[in-house]
Amino acid sequence: MITIRLSRPEDADRLFQIWRSAVEATHDFLTPEDLEFISGQVREAYLPAASLHLAVDRDDRPLAFMGLDGDMIDTLFVDPAHHGRGIGRLLIGMARAQGRPLRVDVNEQNVRAVGFYERLGFRQIGRSPLDSAGMPYPLLHLSEA
Repeated sequence: MITIRLSRPEDADRLFQIWRSAVEATHDFLTPEDLEFISGQVREAYLPAASLHLAVDRDDRPLAFMGLDGDMIDTLFVDPAHHGRGIGRLLIGMARAQGRPLRVDVNEQNVRAVGFYERLGFRQIGRSPLDSAGMPYPLLHLSEA
């Protein structure tokens, strides 16, 4: 049984493992140097400060996490060992329960993520040639509305 709870400081190492393995499985467009740079930012700055929604198993082991800022999904990563089992869909469903149409930015080269959001009803409303850090990884802006 999968449940959703908020993150705690002691989750940080496991969340970084999920993030790293998911990125390695889906972000083959990143250069090794950029992956290492981003990894440092995620481990040292993002994860310790973020309030995240976690999908956990019956032993309270995190399997996925989602960051949500109002109606904006700022991050969603699922352990690749659990891809295709509805965990990402479960987290999106929790976010949808807020009653507002959701938005998300997705790396254009991450075709699996783009397809995931499109299957859930998201549509492209814009595109940026650079990511939010100014790196050359185009973003698609998707929305439910």
